Amino acid sequence: MKNDNKLIAEFMGAKPLVLGGSTEYEMYGVLDCIEDGENEKHYFIDDEMRFHESWDWLMPVVHKIESDERYDVDILQYGTRILDNQKEIVNNIANISFDKKIDHTYQAVVEFIENLN
Repeated sequence: MKNDNKLIAEFMGAKPLVLGGSTEYEMYGVLDCIEDGENEKHYFIDDEMRFHESWDWLMPVVHKIESDERYDVDILQYGTRILDNQKEIVNNIANISFDKKIDHTYQAVVEFIENLN
């Protein structure tokens, strides 16, 4: 999941910065839900990113995908699918064993971003 969180952070526009021996991701302006003060910059190492477990982190990613009128994200009870002009490009409904919506939504977002790259 660590690599997947980095993938999502970069999709959201975060800039990787190598500081000392680790890579941190600058999240300023990337996630509105992170507020330590006005005009603050936020830096996160891999283990601190919460796209995989927090709707506050994941939903801005879904909104970014849907901001492109070609794409639609359907978060359903037992899976998530992403459509490109009504054509399915991600569908994890039939082959998942997740019991939480955030898990299958996270996996669908990761698959979508990997397909874009």
